[in-house]
Amino acid sequence: MRRALLVGINDYPTAPLQGCVNDASSMANLLEKHHGGSPNFDCKLLTSPRERIIRSTLREQMELLLKDDADVALFYFSGHGTINNLGGFLVTQDATRYDEGVAMNALITLANSSKVREIVMLLDCCHSGALGHLPEVDNASAVLREGVSILTASRASQVSMEVAGEGVFTSLLRAGLSGGASDVVGKVTIASLYAYVDQALGAWDQRPLFKAHVSKLVSLRNCEATVEHALLRLLPRYFPTPDFQFSLDPSYEPDAAPKHEEHERIFSHLQKYRSARLVVPIGEEHMYYAAMNSKACQLSPLGQFYWKLANGGKL
Repeated sequence: MRRALLVGINDYPTAPLQGCVNDASSMANLLEKHHGGSPNFDCKLLTSPRERIIRSTLREQMELLLKDDADVALFYFSGHGTINNLGGFLVTQDATRYDEGVAMNALITLANSSKVREIVMLLDCCHSGALGHLPEVDNASAVLREGVSILTASRASQVSMEVAGEGVFTSLLRAGLSGGASDVVGKVTIASLYAYVDQALGAWDQRPLFKAHVSKLVSLRNCEATVEHALLRLLPRYFPTPDFQFSLDPSYEPDAAPKHEEHERIFSHLQKYRSARLVVPIGEEHMYYAAMNSKACQLSPLGQFYWKLANGGKL
């Protein structure tokens, strides 16, 4: 069971925002389905002005998200964030001075006491990095329990930017979840999502923060695979050992003579491996010339990794 709560607040009384509702809605639409249409997260969308999102409402919905056992629970927030000497806060529509909304350390307390096995928090708000740097006086909230991971749009001291009516951080999340952060088999994890966002933002931009205590990385969304599982399982057949060099000749290249259908079929597989950076030609820049000049190809370090998975029956 996988469930997600996605919150977007535009309608703040004194400092309204523009893109938060659209960001939350687009994230929900994306997370509901894997590539190909199979179900992913059961999403609950909480947005203004459809609902008035006050402290008690947000706290109640967070407790419902984390109350019952589940495989994965995901929380996404897009709105205002603030920080003071007591820590960071997700700002709600009933915010007042010194009581701005839901304290970020309260989220950690809820997550640490939850029965949900894997909990993911994605925050697109100013000062969201405060969720990863909590007051040390609250020992119960200072350490993440196993299975909790956090990815925030900015560090505790930074603001989060909107461009053309959408959050910069959320636009990168969507691109990563759409395939930009996927591995060879199409899986997007919280770690690969962080790596994608981190590389996309420049040294002078807002900097994302990633904090996690996990023993395994669950897929947040399955995208189109670069190489199908069935084809990956053939790696040990073509390469009996990880350092094996597969010899080529012109019969593997479809445009060359003599024609050899079996060799051409194998070469099409090798080309797919090459596109996924699993195989590299030896002594040539392209696989075509490796075949035409009777050279060879071998597994890259990434290819050797997937070879070990295939050889061990883990694919």
